[in-house]
Amino acid sequence: MSEPVKIPTHWYNIVGDLPVAPPPHLHPGTKEPITADDLAPLFAKGLIEQELSTETNIEIPEPIRDVYRNYRTTPLIRAHAFEKALGTPARIYVKYEGVSPVGSHKVNSAVAQAYYNSIDGVKRLTTETGAGQWGSALSFACAKFGIDLEVWQVRASYESKPYRRFLIETYGGTVHASPSELTDAGRQVLADYPDTPGSLGIAVSEAVEVAVKDPAARYTLGSVLNHVVLHQTVIGLEAVAQLRAAGEENADVVFGCAGGGSNLAGLAFPFIREVLHERAATRVVAVEPAACPSITQGEYRYDHGDIAGLTPLLKMHTLGQDFIPDPIHAGGLRYHGMAPLLSHTVELGYVEGKAVPQTDAFAAAVQFARTEGIVPAPESAHAIAAAAEYAKGLTEPEVVVIGLSGHGQLDLPAYHAYLSGDLD
Repeated sequence: MSEPVKIPTHWYNIVGDLPVAPPPHLHPGTKEPITADDLAPLFAKGLIEQELSTETNIEIPEPIRDVYRNYRTTPLIRAHAFEKALGTPARIYVKYEGVSPVGSHKVNSAVAQAYYNSIDGVKRLTTETGAGQWGSALSFACAKFGIDLEVWQVRASYESKPYRRFLIETYGGTVHASPSELTDAGRQVLADYPDTPGSLGIAVSEAVEVAVKDPAARYTLGSVLNHVVLHQTVIGLEAVAQLRAAGEENADVVFGCAGGGSNLAGLAFPFIREVLHERAATRVVAVEPAACPSITQGEYRYDHGDIAGLTPLLKMHTLGQDFIPDPIHAGGLRYHGMAPLLSHTVELGYVEGKAVPQTDAFAAAVQFARTEGIVPAPESAHAIAAAAEYAKGLTEPEVVVIGLSGHGQLDLPAYHAYLSGDLD
């Protein structure tokens, strides 16, 4: 019997391995490459160093690994019953992040960001959240490191996913529906669009605005930026090792859901490392909602990460900073842009995009739940749907890996809507 896979001691930074360096972030005013001093009002020093780093391996501090030990390594599950239901020759493996304290992958970066802010002496953080996964994860992490947290949650999710809000509050965070009357950015949006369902771009603007105005506060982001992608690579590092421990040499295809991009990149980048070092020929598919298709229909250009233009300019696939997506149930995928590093790997040909309607995603998720017993988060359901469609078309065995970024136990109203025929 093979030895159990251990928790990674280092995060993997793909920047150091890429054949073409990614385009730099730009200062929103000068349009010059961003510097550490430019980022200092927003982020902790350690996070800024990671954001700008080209080191391939970055050590995970022991206090972070201490928290990781509560739930990592996460399972890599062979989905035998799902394979049988699909009638596929594929061997399907699911990397399941739903065993974390808040039920999703978001804790991987939340713990790291709270830790680095704590060693800088920060006592107050602000952030945004879509479905509430990131907000609840950061609220948990802030409780661990003695930091107050204020969260702006996209209004559509604030109203349709109250249990995530309750979870944030249980861990000690304060939650506001976004757009709110608490910020200039929120008041402007409400004046122009009083019935708006909100967006992550709006929520980012509100959280950034509050952090910038308070010298004692800092801002944190749950996806998109390089340091967030870095923290999530524990997922893929484990999965590569676990797959080999299961007797598989490599994955043929990796499917993950993509909204801001950190979950998919965290799973995929260690697999792409195998490709870059010519040890594998793995394909990676970034699966996004048809209602917010930044990779498949967006432009690859510099854009702001928020609606008010307070963030650095990021070279990414984008639908435009003012894009307001429909209020689909996969709230964590409702972001107008895609992580710059993930966008760069798409442009280099290492990742391809695919868009899936939410009804198709829920159909696949229900089939997965009924065969494997795990109710997927609506976000992950998109990856399951794309992987199922691919697997059903195979005539020869392939190894397929699916990123299951979280469970759907707090998303059951969405499943009820689908099963009742009320889902758009």
